[in-house]
Amino acid sequence: MLLSEIIIERIKKEGPISFRDFMEMALYYPELGYYNSAPNKIGANGDFYTSANLTAAFGAMIGRQIEEMWENLEKKSFKIVEYGAGTGLLCHDILDYLKNNSSLYDSLTYCIIEKSSSMREIQKKHLHEKVNWYNSIQEIPEINGCILSNELIDNFAVHQVIMEDQLMEVFVDYNEDFIEILKPAKKELTDYFTSLNVQLPKGFRTEVNLEAKSWIKDVSQSLQKGYIITIDYGSLSAELYNNRRSCGTLLCYQKHQTNENPYQFIGQQDITTHINFSALSNWGSQYGMDCCGIVDQAQFLLALGIKEYQNSALKNNPGNLQMAMQQSMINYRLLVDMGMKFKVLIQQKGVPEYPLSGLKFLNSSKAVIS
Repeated sequence: MLLSEIIIERIKKEGPISFRDFMEMALYYPELGYYNSAPNKIGANGDFYTSANLTAAFGAMIGRQIEEMWENLEKKSFKIVEYGAGTGLLCHDILDYLKNNSSLYDSLTYCIIEKSSSMREIQKKHLHEKVNWYNSIQEIPEINGCILSNELIDNFAVHQVIMEDQLMEVFVDYNEDFIEILKPAKKELTDYFTSLNVQLPKGFRTEVNLEAKSWIKDVSQSLQKGYIITIDYGSLSAELYNNRRSCGTLLCYQKHQTNENPYQFIGQQDITTHINFSALSNWGSQYGMDCCGIVDQAQFLLALGIKEYQNSALKNNPGNLQMAMQQSMINYRLLVDMGMKFKVLIQQKGVPEYPLSGLKFLNSSKAVIS
């Protein structure tokens, strides 16, 4: 049975479902949802690239930042917890870099939270030491270290809302095709905007990612001492609720092509939305986290010395024109294209306010998040 048929049957039985429930089924339905079906989602033969697919230098720079965090935590036993590790490339490249610091590497445990059995199998093919797999962060005891996510939260199922005379939520019905209907938004959704001091103009359509709130609560409560690094594409509230975003930020990816129609290729295309870093920072502070700052991915990588790191590799291959040209193309994608779209938010708990090298291009020691 096709996933679209399963969704239609549910609508016929229960009535219209929230867009959030539709998106959850499209992405995560057992064996048929996009992330629980066949592999090859990421890379040249998949639907999209991540930064880790472009170059090992991306993981090395995150490793360099983690190394500094370990020093800030008095060089004690250190856990890295990575959510949704994709193909495992980022984990591999971080560990490969940290092997150069035997004191850190010997005291290190790497935990991957991965619900997809097919992705676990891909990860295990090239992750042979230091790594353990878990279904949830609650299974991991005594986390002192760093919780890391790269392109995770943009795939959480979101509610869609439209401001009319009052805030309305988008529901999905079926009548020969999928159609959208509106119902008054529940209090949880109106409270979301109230807490951020945001007033939507009439006609404005956007997303509400309540799962992100649950996620930051879980990681904040599970982290005893250390840092949270969140890398994803998104913006602060001022940008997300600007008039030019009045149709929302939802995008679908299939075979490196984008579209804005989540009701086609159900289970065969990725569905994503921009995340609200203002909301993540706001919720984090409610759950005991301090905001270290937020920067573009390009600023983060350049601050950690990615250019010097890459130049060192090129020096070991003098005269290799092809390698130099390839590096130039990679840098355009990593530092210009993706580098300006993606943000890096770092939060901390129970750690003195040491400056972090990855945030040195901030205008001040703290980012203004609003």
